[in-house]
Amino acid sequence: MNHTVEIVGYLATVFLVISFLPRNVRFIRTINFFACLVFVVYGVLLGLKWPIIISNGLIALIQLYHLFFNKKNALQPK
Repeated sequence: MNHTVEIVGYLATVFLVISFLPRNVRFIRTINFFACLVFVVYGVLLGLKWPIIISNGLIALIQLYHLFFNKKNALQPK
């Protein structure tokens, strides 16, 4: 496997784990959004692994919705 692809996979994993550490919901959603984007890139680099691409693409869209369109819930700390 190409080392670049492996690095992208590890980077996505790091973003995903970091997204669960903060207490601020908006920050969690933002970091998780970036993790999902990197996982989508990883799925593409692996040769169009659709389960990775679709699941993380959908989660990224959900995070965007909560960040930009559902502001009352995204801004409240949980």
